[in-house]
Amino acid sequence: MDPNQPAAAAPKPTEDKTVAIVAYLSLIGFIVALIIHNQPGKKTALGSFHLRQGLGIMLCSVCMSIIMIIPFIGWVVGCLGYILVLVMWVMGIISAVNGETKTAPIMGASFQKWFAGTFN
Repeated sequence: MDPNQPAAAAPKPTEDKTVAIVAYLSLIGFIVALIIHNQPGKKTALGSFHLRQGLGIMLCSVCMSIIMIIPFIGWVVGCLGYILVLVMWVMGIISAVNGETKTAPIMGASFQKWFAGTFN
């Protein structure tokens, strides 16, 4: 790296929120947020936090899909689980729009612990 070259500018607050918000918008949105986040000078704590939350919410959704394969009891548990996933998703988007790092209810703290080494 050339010492005369200026350092990458810190991301603006709106750029910081962009990664956080897009991380919740489906799998494709998550991938786009990951690509933006991994560009030089774009990594932020807010983006990392919401990427971990978004990944956890998507994995919960996949688990609910698998549970719903089980007749009767799986349908009930899966439907209740999807309601929880919807609540986590909405709260995550609201937190990202506001630029906050609030964890998703029930599972959010676990997502941060499980995926602690990712998206840094």
